[in-house]
Amino acid sequence: MLKLSNIRFSEKQTIPALRVAAAGILGVPETAINDLSILKLSVDARKKPDVRFVYTLTVDVANERSFLDIADVSEYFAPEPYAFPSPVGIPNTPPVIVGMGPAGLFAALCLCEAGIKCIVLERGQPVDQRAADVAKLWRDGVLDRESNVQFGEGGAGTFSDGKLSTGISDRRVRFVLDRLVEFGAPEEILYLSKPHVGTDKLRGVVKAMRERLLTLGCDIRFGHKLTDIDISSGALRGVTVEGDADTYSLSTDKLILAVGNGARDTFEMLHNRGVSLAAKNFSVGVRIEHLQSKIDLAQYGRAGDLPASDYKLVAHMPDGKSVYTFCVCPGGTVVASSSEPGGVVTNGMSEFARDGENCNSALLVPVTPDDFGIGPLDGVAFQQKLERAAFTTGGGDFYAPAQLVGDFLEKRASTGPRSIVPTYLPGVTFCNLWDVLPEFVCSALVQALLEFSRRVAAFSDPDAVMTAVETRSSSPVRILREDFEAIGIRGIFPCGEGAGYAGGIMSAAVDGIRCAEALMTNGVCHQNRG
Repeated sequence: MLKLSNIRFSEKQTIPALRVAAAGILGVPETAINDLSILKLSVDARKKPDVRFVYTLTVDVANERSFLDIADVSEYFAPEPYAFPSPVGIPNTPPVIVGMGPAGLFAALCLCEAGIKCIVLERGQPVDQRAADVAKLWRDGVLDRESNVQFGEGGAGTFSDGKLSTGISDRRVRFVLDRLVEFGAPEEILYLSKPHVGTDKLRGVVKAMRERLLTLGCDIRFGHKLTDIDISSGALRGVTVEGDADTYSLSTDKLILAVGNGARDTFEMLHNRGVSLAAKNFSVGVRIEHLQSKIDLAQYGRAGDLPASDYKLVAHMPDGKSVYTFCVCPGGTVVASSSEPGGVVTNGMSEFARDGENCNSALLVPVTPDDFGIGPLDGVAFQQKLERAAFTTGGGDFYAPAQLVGDFLEKRASTGPRSIVPTYLPGVTFCNLWDVLPEFVCSALVQALLEFSRRVAAFSDPDAVMTAVETRSSSPVRILREDFEAIGIRGIFPCGEGAGYAGGIMSAAVDGIRCAEALMTNGVCHQNRG
């Protein structure tokens, strides 16, 4: 196929219109084009308000190589698809996968489709029950410790914007995208430069994946939590599970640990059992909300039939600290994401349409062991301290402390909202966030707000709302591994974001696939002698 790049339009185009454009570029009749598809679509707003939709197309046409020299926009395109390797045999006992976030789901899917049936343990509930449990927190301030935004089918990403952007370059990325579309995600995620699924559609996708796993013979156990591991002579021998009715043991010598970064009790158990853990850098801060219309105006220079805009900002301070935006949710809401009583955690969420009034993002300051301690679990303790301070300042019942940007810059307490209505539920308590966050975090945020407003007009709008505290953007712990296997312990495969090896839905899914490959190739799956 030919790849035609940098084809620019002032409006979105239909496939028939793109066929006409491609035929014109190649100098052939439209009927000569056998097939055409969109490889990439992005929005270029650098010359605002002249916003352009930029297409990259793949075109199937006879004698395609003869067209390669007609223009610098065409080149030959021959992608190399990914295929999960075939196992050399079957394991003696079923592998156990802990966690049904993207890492666990894709590890289970690949193994089961390869004929290796797994047991999947998910401490939370199926997505529909989980959504009802989350609604109780948002509506009434009632937390279910095992079924919430952190725990349950689909992982924490289920209650997010469902972003699929990633900085990794890997053939498995396209494999993950194709499978997500197969399970109900919008087809446009295959070509958008910043693909997202949205929380509403993502819930249907994970349910469809579950149904596929069940048809393959996967044993999925909701409400079953890993509580212990049995290690003998440097190798895994089994696990202990707290089920919905009792506690039981499973014999297994293969365990994929795809727990999320909220699984603090699991980290503590692993540490007590001698699994090598290390503190790692992570980030803390707030969620900041602006009017989506103002962000669109700043980014596009005009209104119109354009997708809800976002931004990606970073500022480096003279003292070596930095501040960056993360997980921007256009047209979204700030959501309560706590998993422990007495602690407030915020996150962002958007539906696929991104049609809400506000835009929110995390505004984060990286922290290191120099800030919180070098012990493997010191980062967890640092997070908990901030979450508890936010809970206390919020007044209880999972109300979150909030402050207007104008007041934050002046270090004075806010008394209520102005033009921007905070979306966090069950509600916010206006206060002075300098009493909640460490001073070095607040000072960095002040500098960043002023810097970012020079890049995105009105970023430091005095009416913008800052809601605390954001602590779960990444894991504070890394479960050390080599060749995907836990250091010093055969048969344990730490995996995904919670284990410290991914930073979003896509990279977590890819890491889950790679851990599933390692499980089969690291001498763990043995030839069936029967």
